[in-house]
Amino acid sequence: MSRLDHSDIRIGTLIQADAGASYLAQILPHGFESFEITFGGAIGPIVLEDYAREIRETLCDRAGISCLGLYGNPLTDPQAAQDLARLIDSAHLFGCSLVCGFAGALEDRPVDQSLPRFAEVFGPLARRAEDRGVRIAFENCDMGGTWEHPRWNIAHSPRAWRMMFEAVPSPALGLEWEPCHQMVSLIDPIPQLREWASRVFHVHGKDATILHDKIRRDGIRCGEHVVLHRTPGFGDSNWTEIISILRAAGFKGSIDIEGWHDPVYCGDLEMTGQVRALEYLKACRGGPFVPNPA
Repeated sequence: MSRLDHSDIRIGTLIQADAGASYLAQILPHGFESFEITFGGAIGPIVLEDYAREIRETLCDRAGISCLGLYGNPLTDPQAAQDLARLIDSAHLFGCSLVCGFAGALEDRPVDQSLPRFAEVFGPLARRAEDRGVRIAFENCDMGGTWEHPRWNIAHSPRAWRMMFEAVPSPALGLEWEPCHQMVSLIDPIPQLREWASRVFHVHGKDATILHDKIRRDGIRCGEHVVLHRTPGFGDSNWTEIISILRAAGFKGSIDIEGWHDPVYCGDLEMTGQVRALEYLKACRGGPFVPNPA
């Protein structure tokens, strides 16, 4: 990947696997450079070999697949763990070497009590990934859970990350990071990213707007949203600084926009918001490449 054409950091978007190549063909002309294919909680009836061939024929080298995503609970659902293994084995068919998803959770106990089960599941998966030249990245979404009562995913705080990477000390394990999920916990994402950039393998392009006035008036337990999920360019984050931190740390990969969450640019305005985010993130990346004078 070269900085000469910005291919060290590509800007793309997420697509649902069941939307298929026809959806991909419709949005490809907008200028997305990469795509995360997400299979939801399970691969289901999709034949990965056939599906990968269809996707790559549609892309025709105009963009790449950044990663494959599976967001089940592999600590309690054996099928989710098996599907992660299948994606690790099949990533090369899509021309990628990254599988993303949730770390899972034992939902009836605190995060730290999930660690033995995490090591039992992800120890073998990490070795499998290492053997195949694949990496695994955990999304930092809390799924509405807490430390005492996690839901689906323990990988939602730096304290948990330290425990996870100590429990399974594999270079194949890292983070699928986004500022939004940290801002929901009122964490400042910028100093966090400076600390953790070397473990960030993939970035979800999703931002947030923190309603500080509402928090001061009603608090964070008022039963209403006090942090809104936003498409990049419409939220509070400084993506120029985010990309600068990633580049300074040697990040090479993709920022893929996670759409379908913005409360304003939704419905008929969904793709309007996503394409605006694409243009915005490309500008934050530095705009069109300009060669230095000879």
